[in-house]
Amino acid sequence: MTRLLFVHAHPDDETLTCGTTMAHHVDAGDEVHVLVCTLGEEGEVIPPELAHLEGAEGDPLGSWRREELREAMRRLRVAHAVLGEDPATGALSRYRDSGMAGMPAAHHPRAFAGAPVAEAAALVAAHVRALRPDVVVTYDRQGGYGHPDHIQTHRVTMAALAGLAPGERPDRVFEIRTPRSWAAEDRAWLPGHVRVEEGLTLLGPDAAYPPSVVPDEQVTHVVQDVGVRTTQEYALAAHRTQVSVFQGYYALSDDVAARLAGREGFTRVDPWTVDGDPAAGDTRHTGPAVLGLLG
Repeated sequence: MTRLLFVHAHPDDETLTCGTTMAHHVDAGDEVHVLVCTLGEEGEVIPPELAHLEGAEGDPLGSWRREELREAMRRLRVAHAVLGEDPATGALSRYRDSGMAGMPAAHHPRAFAGAPVAEAAALVAAHVRALRPDVVVTYDRQGGYGHPDHIQTHRVTMAALAGLAPGERPDRVFEIRTPRSWAAEDRAWLPGHVRVEEGLTLLGPDAAYPPSVVPDEQVTHVVQDVGVRTTQEYALAAHRTQVSVFQGYYALSDDVAARLAGREGFTRVDPWTVDGDPAAGDTRHTGPAVLGLLG
């Protein structure tokens, strides 16, 4: 049995980016954990009946999303924690959602993107020491698509791992990335499957990809398991304030359709080198090397 830890910025990120991988490893008998760094207090709410939560005094959206996370993880059969949550004091988290780049939320005193990296890294390191995972997974240096909290999650996680003593370190560390060929295939798939009446936007083949979409040869490991796609959809539907889930695809509050293809890509990295470059050996392959994160 392998123990895996996925470190994410907000509730729903974990299921959107790694839902296939988590469900795959749970089915394989592995122990899967998620650590979320904020409660997503700045999220844009989709259901009209819950619109009153968005931007309301006292951050009720954070409390609501905490429960969405709890239900999503129950559906995935994954253990989870929120960074700085303390039932004894009633604290739901240590840090707050910083919002998208340029938003006023970045100036909040608890904004995660502005937290001292050493302080947040110490909390993550303590979690890793207590859990002793074999595998740790988080975003790349650009946070997948540039969200300040995703970038901070990468910084904090890598700083936490870099500070571990040799006997405390996980065996393998991965960053989330998507092969460019997959991204192109997914965009080509959507027009034939998204129903017009849903009113979703379809991105064309020439639209820019997020930074996490990289040349295929930079993706060292993949998980492909179409059989768990329904499990991922079921878990993702628990995040109803943030995600609209359809059969084989989803949309966030921007109404842009994205495919749920039952496959996810990763690059193995080494946090204990000076620059954290991909681990030697994995990058020698011309494409994804291993089905799953166990190799």
